[in-house]
Amino acid sequence: MRTKIIAEIGINHNGSMEIAKSLIDVASVAGCDFVKFQKRNPDICVPEEQKNKMRETPWGEMTYLDYKWKTEFDRNQYAELFKYCEHRGIEMFASVWDKDSVDFMRQFTKVMKIPSALITNLDLVEYARSHSDFLMISTGMSTEDEITQCVEVGDPSLIFHTNSSYPSPVEDLNLNYIDHLKETYPDKEIGYSGHEFGLVPSYTAVVKGASWIERHVTLDRTMWGSDQMASVEPHGLIKLVKDIRSIEASLGKGGRREVFESELSKRKSLRG
Repeated sequence: MRTKIIAEIGINHNGSMEIAKSLIDVASVAGCDFVKFQKRNPDICVPEEQKNKMRETPWGEMTYLDYKWKTEFDRNQYAELFKYCEHRGIEMFASVWDKDSVDFMRQFTKVMKIPSALITNLDLVEYARSHSDFLMISTGMSTEDEITQCVEVGDPSLIFHTNSSYPSPVEDLNLNYIDHLKETYPDKEIGYSGHEFGLVPSYTAVVKGASWIERHVTLDRTMWGSDQMASVEPHGLIKLVKDIRSIEASLGKGGRREVFESELSKRKSLRG
């Protein structure tokens, strides 16, 4: 089975179309299957007590609400990004953080994701399910009961195991939970969304049977923004995709031992 690989741009574009397109270029060159953004209506998503708090940003000091709007693309910009992805031969979708964003993204795609932060918002989960053909969920910072309820209500096509700390300590990844998800939901696709330093856990997830891998991507981990440090830089993303394809090739078909054609000359020289 070919693992599908998502390069999550998220909000690492910092509101810049130029950076967003550069990250799409990176994902395309690396051989990823999808890029993913995050779509919010800040008027809905930002808590009232946070809206007027002042924050230092790359655009100067401004309210938290104004900052969140600065990082959102409008309809024309999303139309341009979808067209750019088509040109680059890569698919695009977004995590949706509210019903307005479900309606917004529905104009462009029928693929959506509910982020870990919102899988307990069952009203949103149900709404996204009714407005998408392929729904993903992430299970970070959730109890088993919360995950079960979300799956019952949303009937997702794909369930991601993840740890929601940025970056995630490797000792808290619990990749064996992938086995539990596969056993509990045999009719669902199971994936892994990584926020840790390094690539080894993503490789391990593939070996354990995760059919989707998602990693945040950035041009430079030292850039401004909350998700940059837990992201993979361009050379790392290229390595990730190349190595996953090598893992897939090396696993083979299993079963009884056979002599490979590549072994025949050595077999003859050593055994006669």
